[in-house]
Amino acid sequence: MANTQTAVPLFVANSILTAAQQNISAGTGVPVFATTVTRDAAFGGSNKALAEGQLCYLESTNVVQYYSGSAWATVGPATSGALVYVGGGSVGTSTAVTYSSIFNSTYDNYLIIASDLQTGAANANLTFTISGITTGYYTNVGLISWGTGTITALAEGNNSANSGVFASASATSGAGFNLFMNGPNLAKAKSWAGFAADPAGTYGRVGIIGKNSSTTQSTDFTLTTSSAFAAGRVDFYGYAKA
Repeated sequence: MANTQTAVPLFVANSILTAAQQNISAGTGVPVFATTVTRDAAFGGSNKALAEGQLCYLESTNVVQYYSGSAWATVGPATSGALVYVGGGSVGTSTAVTYSSIFNSTYDNYLIIASDLQTGAANANLTFTISGITTGYYTNVGLISWGTGTITALAEGNNSANSGVFASASATSGAGFNLFMNGPNLAKAKSWAGFAADPAGTYGRVGIIGKNSSTTQSTDFTLTTSSAFAAGRVDFYGYAKA
């Protein structure tokens, strides 16, 4: 975008103030950043140290923020609800797709929605990992019969290197899942819960609960299938803190 900045200048004696720098200041009034990642990189070091009252605008979420002296807080605009879209997109045609810089300090908890997932073969297992954590995943999956509503006992559905979501019974069924993830970017253990649906499967709904004890602060989400994706998308929403 035209107004996006990657640094916040700190002028010293005898430094040159350019027309471009003046134009950015006059055109925006506050620094404009693409994401919270570029915002944080622009402050401190040889640029400008954070100070209480500093303002910025984020293009990724279309909000104005201020620095309280200890953390960034949102001024506005007010969201229409508790959920704010933070990223996502198509799964492409590979066996694994990574969505980068999804989790950050702006939100503690997230909703992940996958829709119309199609794979190159039936019974393709779907698993996920979050950045920096490659072991210690534990997910229990409960099967719920589509026709009768019968709930089977919860059973371990993954290995410790990733977190099992469910298996797509048909390559073109358009399966999907909703996953509520707690604290992926916090320095504490993570947990998740949700449900999945596969229209072509014997079991129409799958209940999901899981955890990982790692205190790694994760930023990325990777969805992997045992057979390459043919279609589908994944979208991420952050739960507003206030």
